[in-house]
Amino acid sequence: MPQSTKSDATESIALRAFSMLETIVNASGPMSLDELTSALKLPKPTVFRIINLLREADLLLREPAGKRYMAGPRLISFGVDMWRSNTLRVQWHRALEDAVTKCGECCNLTLLEGNQVLYIDRVETSHPLRLHLEPGTRVPLHCTASGKLFLSQMSVGDAKRTLGDEPYERFTSKTITSFETLQLELEKVRKTGVGTHDSELFDNSVAIAVPVFGRKGEIVAAVAMHAPSSRASIDTCLGFVDVLRKAASTIASTMSPVDVSAGERVAAQSSAGITRNASRAKRRVSM
Repeated sequence: MPQSTKSDATESIALRAFSMLETIVNASGPMSLDELTSALKLPKPTVFRIINLLREADLLLREPAGKRYMAGPRLISFGVDMWRSNTLRVQWHRALEDAVTKCGECCNLTLLEGNQVLYIDRVETSHPLRLHLEPGTRVPLHCTASGKLFLSQMSVGDAKRTLGDEPYERFTSKTITSFETLQLELEKVRKTGVGTHDSELFDNSVAIAVPVFGRKGEIVAAVAMHAPSSRASIDTCLGFVDVLRKAASTIASTMSPVDVSAGERVAAQSSAGITRNASRAKRRVSM
């Protein structure tokens, strides 16, 4: 039998390292050594050795107060650069432009970055009164529509670890600062598939967010709509859920073969209640 070469061994390590990164990125939260060992079906010493290599390269981070691992700054930066590649950015921007044309309010595309929401693209409304948030802006998870959407797919333990110590930072009189209260909000998000924000980060601001699904049905990004609460409400925003979902579906289709059935299941589960509210809200909205 032919002997394995050094290049074969290097390739094997590289593929295992990539597989580990892929596993961590697709997980709902930081993963422990035992969880990675089980998922990768490799000996624990091998997994530990790869973890250390990736940590030295800033591709993985270990939780400050725990023994779990998550994407490091270099990996996140690489991922964002990939998302911002010119060809894809044009398609995403057009999807957001179509949504803004139909709903009349600002729309943006966001990612989960560690314990924050990262804005990677945005299309503004033509209204002079609007909230300015440039691509590259980072906002908290606990008081934003996209943030609640990302938290809703995590287990209770992962969500608590991601958010950190309570009380959470207060920005307005409506900011939720305890996990117990926030969990009630997250249950609503799981049932409807829509994250909401009602003047919790900024006064006089409402927003909703819908998921962009990955190939396995996981939430990989969010499409959100923002408006001043003097011009719109959560109910009127919900009137445009289908518009946002169409934009999210278009964006998802550019990334990889998507598990469309997962998105359709979420939409079907929540459409009845939202559609009833939306039909009433559309009649009331005045742009």
